[in-house]
Formats: sequence, C-alpha cells, structure tokens
Amino acid sequence: MGFISNILKSRSPEDGDFFLKLKDVLGYTPKNKSLYLKAFTHRSMNLRDKKGNSINYERLEFVGDAMLGAVIASHLFSEVPQGDEGYLTKMRSKVVSREHLNELGKDLGLIDLVISRIPKSNFGNNIHGNLFESLVGAIYLDKGFKTCERFIYNNVINPYVDIEKLEGKVISYKSLLIEWCQKEKNSFDYDVYEDTGKDELKHFSVKLSINEKVVSKARATSKKKAEEKASKRAFFAFQKQMTKLI
Repeated sequence: MGFISNILKSRSPEDGDFFLKLKDVLGYTPKNKSLYLKAFTHRSMNLRDKKGNSINYERLEFVGDAMLGAVIASHLFSEVPQGDEGYLTKMRSKVVSREHLNELGKDLGLIDLVISRIPKSNFGNNIHGNLFESLVGAIYLDKGFKTCERFIYNNVINPYVDIEKLEGKVISYKSLLIEWCQKEKNSFDYDVYEDTGKDELKHFSVKLSINEKVVSKARATSKKKAEEKASKRAFFAFQKQMTKLI
C-alpha cells in the first residue's frame, strides 16, 4: 500500500482522480490497484520496491505484448482458415504494429494517466503504444485471460481488424522495399547524410538508389524517418511490382 500512497501523492491536482479516469477506460473497477499504477508509472520516477526492483510500466509491456499477440493470433486463426503460417504472421504484425498501438493509446487518452517527472510534451510518439501494452498486461494479471481477451476484442479487434483492409496495409515501406529488392536481386543503397539546413531541429536527408540509380529522396528529423519516407516514395514508383508482397 506504500507504493500506492506514494504515487498518489506525486500526482498534481489537475490530474484529477486517476482511478475514476481509469474506470472509464476499462469499464470496471480495478481489483489490484497497484498493478494499474505501475502500468502508468514512467521510469523517470525512479521508484523501487523493498527488494530494490524498479517500479515502472516496462515489464508490464512485455506481458501485454504477449497477450495481444496471443489473442490476435487466435482470432486470425479462426477467421482465416485458408491462411498459412506466413500469411497469419504478417497479418498479426499489421494489427500489433507500433504505429497501430500508438493510435490505440492515443484514442484512449492513456497519456493523461501517465505518472512521470518528464513533461508530457517531451515524450516521443511511442509512449502511447507502450502504455497500451502495459495496460493490457495489468488487465491480464489483475482480472485474468477472459477479461483481457474481452478488452482486446472491444478495443482492437472489433473496431479495427478488417481482414480485407489489413491485406492492403503496409507496416514498413523500407522492409517491403528490401524484401522486393532481395527477391528480384536488385541492389539498393540508402545514402543518408546530415542536412545542414537552418531548421531548429537537426534533419537528415537520404537518397535511395536501386541498381545504382537514384529513385527517390527524402528529408526528416531522424535517419529512420528519412529512410521510411524515401522508401514510401519508391514504393509508389514500383507499386505494380511490389504490391504482391504486401
């Protein structure tokens, strides 16, 4: 109970009632409240239990990720009896992609519940998906598989899992482009360099070449984003050839 009282004391008055907001998200009153507080505690709080173990949401992310994967896999197995292992794996990856989990976390407003010493404006986009996974982990450990499964169906599968739409969804244009190049024995190269523009934030530019010919260029605030942006532009240039890999 000391953990709960210490966390609640750390929350500012404008945060409102943590468990009241949480009940709106869950649709029920939590049983093990400490699990849900942990599910929204950021590592910046530097909290530890009596044994010296860190108290934050990262371990619950691991559990939530496993539960999401299991429930989604079971659903796809039942709904797509003709799908082989490769197809089912690819479809599950589309449902639990980082981009999609971030959208789910945003839709539920989970960042409003986060307990942190860092201003919310300083968090990266992945905080939303991380919190969603940790919440799923807390639900499983608190209420068991059936309640966890129901939460995933209500918030992921029923509103978002459309098999036909998923088949045409691209998770990563860079991964798709690399897969296509390797299959077709095309050489490819991402020439990334730091941009010396006048932007306040550092930018990176990239030239994407296929078979030693530049096919697209892009610019973004990170190397990863620039490469993905260039890959997406290249995808539309070779869409007919690459679509069969989606």
